[in-house]
Amino acid sequence: MPSTQVVYFTGPRELDVRTEGVSEPGPRETLVRTTVSAISPGTELLVYRGDAPTDMAADANIDALPGTLDFPLNYGYATAGTVVAVGREVSDDLLGESVFAFQPHASHFLASPDDLLRIPDGCSPEEAVFLPNVETAVNLVLDGAPRIGEQAVVFGQGLIGLLTTGLLSTTPLADLVTLDCYPSRRELAREMGANRCLDATVEDAVETVESVLSRPNTPDGADVTFELSGDPDALNDAISVTGFDGRVLVGSWYGEKRADLYLGGSFHRSRIDVSSTQVSTLAPELRGRWSTERRLAVAWRRLADLDVGCLVTHRFPVEDADEGYRLLDEHPEEALAVLLTYD
Repeated sequence: MPSTQVVYFTGPRELDVRTEGVSEPGPRETLVRTTVSAISPGTELLVYRGDAPTDMAADANIDALPGTLDFPLNYGYATAGTVVAVGREVSDDLLGESVFAFQPHASHFLASPDDLLRIPDGCSPEEAVFLPNVETAVNLVLDGAPRIGEQAVVFGQGLIGLLTTGLLSTTPLADLVTLDCYPSRRELAREMGANRCLDATVEDAVETVESVLSRPNTPDGADVTFELSGDPDALNDAISVTGFDGRVLVGSWYGEKRADLYLGGSFHRSRIDVSSTQVSTLAPELRGRWSTERRLAVAWRRLADLDVGCLVTHRFPVEDADEGYRLLDEHPEEALAVLLTYD
């Protein structure tokens, strides 16, 4: 019986990499040997820190993530590897295929063929593990619905923020302004296509955004604003820079952290729409022509166009997974995309 190394969250900021047995694939299963998996610097860090609601389902849409976010749990959803064995009712054509799966961090795992996505030619496993992040960015842009000539602002240039900026830069916006705390991420935002990337830590950041968006014959403020920083305090600023009848898309998941909003002042008369957006579901008005499969197909194509390699800052062997999580937690100014590798 082969064995597998599995990453478990055992408590706030506590990890355990366990060696477990893994059975041979059942009649309708495959066995995949993992090449690389990616740590989510958003949701996974909330789980790692103990800031996620423990009574909440891990992900009702991913079969590999049953149960809740209570400790201990095996978590993660960005894994690429090779099919090394198949059950008797599975086509041998899958053997040796390079595949992506929404699977927790583990060196080997069993999965139904329906839960595997073949990695397209020309796409490496290290690039493929960005698929969930690109899919999220695709959904954010679908929900934001940027129109020609609009002014867009993105708060937060972490992994999701940068990929969203990259997608927005291909739309016919008049202005694309981003904000982040860290110089390295601001530089990446410029490489991803932002017109301006501002320091989110300065006192007059909101006023600077408003001045940057001052164009002749254009209403004040942003038409569409994305709050992707993960910081609840940024939501007030996102609302502040949004103009009359503008849209604020909240892609951050704050977990147990509260967002205290100031909805007095001009907000009451501004008709600003504040909406949640994330990847688990499609907006009702899009479901007629959009499915999860179509969104994933778009994400694969957009992934091929984006330079995701420049986002990888660190790689750790799976047995040193705790170092990767600790780096993301304690030094976000240094770490962006952290990958776990497997022998």
